[in-house]
Amino acid sequence: MALSAHWKNHIGTWQSSGLTQAAYCRQSGLNPNAFSSRLHAFRSQDEAESPTLIPVQIQYQLPGAMVLQLAQGHRLELPATVSVQWLGELLRCLA
Repeated sequence: MALSAHWKNHIGTWQSSGLTQAAYCRQSGLNPNAFSSRLHAFRSQDEAESPTLIPVQIQYQLPGAMVLQLAQGHRLELPATVSVQWLGELLRCLA
């Protein structure tokens, strides 16, 4: 259920108010059951939009080496002594 700006505003105001849900609802003239329902939907929506973690594998690299991992899966290992100009030219050619 998509929450309206009205309910998102009330939830944000309640969170910063320091009041209990019941006290906030009384003060704002809201139905506590409706507020609770929208709060549950807000929290569920927030969890659904959380970023997904992607597993990665970290491999030890020898000191003084650099590895370029291209989007197509190709891998190029270069010594760290490669000049910046040469590396820049290589990257322009690969683009």
